[in-house]
Formats: sequence, structure tokens, C-alpha cells
Amino acid sequence: MINRFLKVRKNSEQLCIPLITEDYSVQASEFVSPPKWHLAHATWFWEEFVLTKYAVGYKVYNEDFSFLFNSYYNNVGKRVLRPSRGLMTRPAVDEVYKYRKYVTEAMVAFLATNPNEQILAIIEIGLNHEEQHQELLVYDIKYILGNQPTFPVYENSYRTKPETQEGSFIKIKEGLYEIGHQENTFCFDNELGKHKVYVSDFEISNKLVTNREYLEFITAGGYQDFNYWHDEGWSWVNSSKIEAPLYWYKIDNEWWNYTLNGLEKIALDLPVMHVSFYEAFAYSEWKGCRLPTEFEWEIASDQLQWGQLWEWTNSAYLAYPGFNKSPGALGEYNGKFMINQMILRGGSVATPDGHSRKTYRNFFHPNLRWQFNGIRLAK
Repeated sequence: MINRFLKVRKNSEQLCIPLITEDYSVQASEFVSPPKWHLAHATWFWEEFVLTKYAVGYKVYNEDFSFLFNSYYNNVGKRVLRPSRGLMTRPAVDEVYKYRKYVTEAMVAFLATNPNEQILAIIEIGLNHEEQHQELLVYDIKYILGNQPTFPVYENSYRTKPETQEGSFIKIKEGLYEIGHQENTFCFDNELGKHKVYVSDFEISNKLVTNREYLEFITAGGYQDFNYWHDEGWSWVNSSKIEAPLYWYKIDNEWWNYTLNGLEKIALDLPVMHVSFYEAFAYSEWKGCRLPTEFEWEIASDQLQWGQLWEWTNSAYLAYPGFNKSPGALGEYNGKFMINQMILRGGSVATPDGHSRKTYRNFFHPNLRWQFNGIRLAK
């Protein structure tokens, strides 16, 4: 457990190696958190939920940090509002790294005491929590750098690849299928509540939609035709003046996009990414298809090559039968967000190794598209 803990902690810091100090405190949008905040928040989680509760004689590093780096845990107390995270130039970046070192060393010492199964279960949540923030950190770094006029290079990584299999639709027979996490391994509480669902015959694409295919939608006037859009999505397109996926730019009549390797011409054979649920739905309507439900996706997942991009489904984020929240602050982890959000399934090139599984239920508001997501069609 100690080696795994240290590996996860190290991975968070390695993501920030390409950054300069000025990058750490920027909050380019309300839904983006500064890299410095991610590093400190993941550290606060260990301090709040493990060390202060179970480590005998532990002394909190700084009493103000709970207020500064609590995210949404109302049971813990007051906190800096999310839109204000980028206003915090203090503590300095160096101080945040000292905080991380202090807490990491205290956690290693605590883990050496062989904590009981109840505490180990909380530590498992903490490891997965920090891995979630590592992926969010990649999203946020890309958004911070991708909204600068010079399109800085981060590093040549987190690249998707063309899917080389011949495109086809996989047929799934109607019937009763079991949904939910069924293995004796870690999962989040929103994956629990194993239950049966009935699905009719359906077909699901064995490939993600490509940039080439999505460009056809743009060229055909898909962003100008209300017939393909939800009313809410159509309002979003017009009020936000959306004409293409996030990070796409038309320069001298050619399409470019920002990647973590800088501004590049659109690679037509790569899967399209950084689209909202509204856009994914509109594209599927234009193609005469639809998005799969999360249950259809899970049923078909063993026959899919998933993991390059999170995939939008046509399922709202709702509780499974028998869902129960844990008492206290950890009960706020998933349950209270089960409204006005849509499910994505799979994983992405930014997802830490071993973090995702076919029952994993990611969720975002339908207008968000800075996460690494794509489109798989069904019919």
C-alpha cells in the first residue's frame, strides 16, 4: 500500500513538471481549477479524512488550508467558493509543495502502523480521488494553455490514435442484462446496486466518430439547423456562438486545433473530441442514429475498444436501485450531484492506468466539453 500511495502522489506532481510558476494559479473559467489548487486539495483530502481522524498526535500543517482547499464537502465546513480559486496567489507554489511533502511523510508513517480494514477502505477512496484529480488536472492545464494567444506546448503526450478496424455496427439481442459493479474490487458508490435492465435489440458502432466525419456535419450546416438540436442545446449554440468543437480554429480556410503539443492541423482520422452532450446528440440526429444509453454501452463494452475518450451516453446521472449515501462528508462524494448531468462511459488517454472499468459512471453537465470525450453512435 505504501508503494502504491507514493506512486499516486508522485504522478500528481509529475503532471506539473512542464508548467512554469505562473501557470499554477490561473483559473481560466469557473469550471477550471488552478493546478496549485488541485495539488493542495488532493493533499487536504488525506489530512482531513485520514490523518486528523486516525493518526495519533498528528498536527495539522496549516489551519487555514481546510478553508482554502476544501472543494464541496459541506459537512467539513466553510470553504472558498469555486469561482474564487484562481484569486489565491497565497499560499505560494513552493508552500503547496511543502504541504504535500509534510502530509505524504505523515501518511507513510501512518500506513506503516497497519491500519484496519475500515481505514484502508477510506485510503482506497483517497487514492482514486487523487487519480480523478490527475485527470482533471490534465483537462485544466490544457484549457489554461489552450486559451493563451501563443498556444504553448505542454508535452507530446495524451494523444489519441486512429482506430484501424473496419467500421461496423455490433448487434446486441434484446433481453434482460445485469448492470452494475459485480466484482470484489474497488468501485465508487454510484456503481453499486447490481440490478437487471431490459433492452430491446440495438446496434452500436465499433468505432468512435472521427474528425473527418464530424467535419462533414459542420460543412453540411449542422450548427445552423435547429432540427438536430435539443431546445436547450440550440439555445446554448446561439448564445455561446458555438460553430465547432472546443479548441478548433478555422485559419485561412483550414481547420486547426489546439493539442497539448501546440496548434496543429486537424488530423482527420483521429476521433473527434471536446464536444458537449448537445453536440454529440445533434451529430447523432444528423446521422440518423442516436447515442447509446449507459446500460447499452455497458452491455456491449466487452466487444468495444474503449478507453481513448470518455463517451457520451443518452442517460441522465441517476441513482441505481438501493443506492445509499455514506454518513458524513464522504457521503457527499457522488450522490448529491445526481441532477442535471449526463453519464459518460469508458475512459480517456488522460485516465490513470487501472483507474477506470466498464461499470465506471463519469458525469458532467451537458454543456461542458473541456474533458477528453468523444461520440459513439447507436441505432
